[in-house]
Amino acid sequence: MHSPVAAIPADAATQPITGWRELWLKEDWWAVWLGLGLVAAAYALFLNGYSIKWLAVTPAKWSTPLQIAEHFRANSIRYVVQFLLWLAIFSIALRALGYRAREFLPGFALLYLLSIAIFTLGQWTQASHYNLEPPLVALVLGLLISNGAGLPRRLDAAFRVEFFIKIGIVLLGATLPFTLIVWAGRVAILQASIVSLVTFAVIFLVGSRLGLGPRFAAVLGVGGAVCGVSAAIAVSAAVGARKQEASVAIATVILWAIVMIFVLPFAARALGLPAGVGGAWIGTSEFADAAGLAAAESYGRMAVSAGLPGTADQASFAFTLMKVVGRDVWIGIWAFVLALVATTRWEGSQNGDQPRAAQIWWRFPKFVIGFLIASLLITAVTSHSSLSDYNQHVAPSLVAPLKDLRTWAFIFCFLSIGLTTRIRELAYAGVRPLLAFTAGVLVNVALGYWLSVHVFASHWINIAR
Repeated sequence: MHSPVAAIPADAATQPITGWRELWLKEDWWAVWLGLGLVAAAYALFLNGYSIKWLAVTPAKWSTPLQIAEHFRANSIRYVVQFLLWLAIFSIALRALGYRAREFLPGFALLYLLSIAIFTLGQWTQASHYNLEPPLVALVLGLLISNGAGLPRRLDAAFRVEFFIKIGIVLLGATLPFTLIVWAGRVAILQASIVSLVTFAVIFLVGSRLGLGPRFAAVLGVGGAVCGVSAAIAVSAAVGARKQEASVAIATVILWAIVMIFVLPFAARALGLPAGVGGAWIGTSEFADAAGLAAAESYGRMAVSAGLPGTADQASFAFTLMKVVGRDVWIGIWAFVLALVATTRWEGSQNGDQPRAAQIWWRFPKFVIGFLIASLLITAVTSHSSLSDYNQHVAPSLVAPLKDLRTWAFIFCFLSIGLTTRIRELAYAGVRPLLAFTAGVLVNVALGYWLSVHVFASHWINIAR
């Protein structure tokens, strides 16, 4: 099962790293350091009358090839420096995590060049007319390359799906006001809790009826109820599931996550959902942060181009509150509770160890902390600015460049999903796990729709207004 495993950080597959060592040996913490480092650098420059926007270069809007060619001619040095910046900070982190920088370089160079092409296509003035949304284009292009001509497996070292998405989410915090998290976070947690509990129960019960063992059914259930790959890995270790069962669960999660990237945005547009409501529905119905954010980003653009209420940011904000604030924080809780059940009800864990409450912290997705700190910092910085000052100085010099860097990180992630997914390898997952998970999908999507569109609609419609 190469594809799913390629997207998993190395430390996730082993016993939890605890104590102070996790500050430099866990991918989550490195996502926090790098994301907050970029935010701090942007803030320091802003305080001294400068801006990080020179480094946060992105392709300009264009309608003719001549226009975009002139843009790249005038900004070529900026792109080279930006590439070197990304390469340097990613290499430092991956080196600390035990990877070799020279294995990362060739793959990342390819990833960056393809990302420029995808970003450029998305800036075409006719892109929305043809539904050429960068997240979807990145995913499709990656899938075509990995399942067509293919790439040498050694390049996969650069396609760090979860690492890129975690950094992107920390940067997303810098563009999402903390006051909004406080206002909508309670609703997000309540809605996510309902969906998490119901989805887990459905997958676990159906899986048990189909003859799957309780540990296997639990891993599948949490994979659908919380945070896809990361949750499946954490719970697999907590309950003592077999490695093969974890791989099958991961493959099943990835398969459905990819399907939902294409289904949910178009379904939301067909139903005419406001951007915030569509983002919340995607947040309750997707099974992985990266895939869900791709769907939410795509729907935000679709909603705006279709003239539906809301903004593109509303879709991303609603998704993030639902998925990151609402669902992801359940990982540690599920791991602890199921470890306790496994040791007391399922004939004991494989090593006989009793679970400890500290496991909730060990399994907690630390990048959420970086996301909240970034939001709190930028909110504090901007709270004393008038609206006109914010629009004229703060937004273009501080917030907008961080948003552009966030977009780069997301495109790296979306493209990496496709480049590390081999469809033929996902076919080995088997029928019974797929049926059990599919039952959870049907309930998850329907329940998420009802909660987002009817029960909590007013919150998601008015988000960020």
